[in-house]
Amino acid sequence: MILLWGIWRDSPIARVHDALVRQGHHPRFLDQRTSTGASAEMCVGRDLVTVVRTDEGVVDLRTVTATYLRPYDPGRLPAVRRAGPDSQTSRRALLLEDLLSSWAELTGALVINKPSANTPNASKPFQSRQLRDIGFCVPDTIITTDPEAVIKFRERHRRIVYKSISSIRSIVTELTDQQLPRLGDICWCPTQFQELVPGTDYRVHVVGDEIFASEISSAAIDYRYSGRQGSDMTIRAASIPDEIARRCAVASRRMGLAVSGVDLRCTPDGKWYCFEVNPSPAFTFYQDATGQHIDEAVARLLISGSALGQG
Repeated sequence: MILLWGIWRDSPIARVHDALVRQGHHPRFLDQRTSTGASAEMCVGRDLVTVVRTDEGVVDLRTVTATYLRPYDPGRLPAVRRAGPDSQTSRRALLLEDLLSSWAELTGALVINKPSANTPNASKPFQSRQLRDIGFCVPDTIITTDPEAVIKFRERHRRIVYKSISSIRSIVTELTDQQLPRLGDICWCPTQFQELVPGTDYRVHVVGDEIFASEISSAAIDYRYSGRQGSDMTIRAASIPDEIARRCAVASRRMGLAVSGVDLRCTPDGKWYCFEVNPSPAFTFYQDATGQHIDEAVARLLISGSALGQG
């Protein structure tokens, strides 16, 4: 059995579900929004026995051969928010999340992706070191609470940006003269600053052994928010050098990711910088723009795990 765990309205989950059906498979879907009243049991011994009971029936996770996980923060589920953080509904949702995460770490089934594989993304500096070891260029970086260190760093590179250190999404923003009066705010929070690397952005989705590259054209510092920054954006399917594709695959594999989204930039002189490897990419944004069938590739990977009889 192939198991999907997340929220139905989440586009990657819905697309992979439909792709599996088109390929003749009917996965079991556990919707977080409707499973806040579910119960689960786990027994770890000679065998891993995990059973989830929902209004739709009982799911014995020993029958799962492959699973695609895109859970949301249980605290943001509508039923949990209505009931409150100290409610039984909240406790049940958190316990179910913990149990399924533990099962995902222990199961022999193919998991896209194991929760522990998110760990490198939770520390951008740590991930950057991994990427440099693989052979990618990474931006010169400082993490500091000292405004003077930032000013010296900016003098050296002329143009710099700042962004989140953790896996929490932030808008990559250039540090301009207009923002310097606010620089003292960093004394309350370590902040990451990087040299601004010129060039063309690429998003590479790694799905097992398959590579899907997209080229992004935008004048915005952070193309994801090009509209807010008054810039247009176009995305098209692209080819990248074989060596860069190999490094993307190696990065994904070393981080324990069966599916990943790799953010790259190619400079005018042909250097390839890697900014991040996303362990749970919202690939449909790029699929819709390029026509690449990434959902079909994820479905094939799940089916291949099922065919191997893992679990």
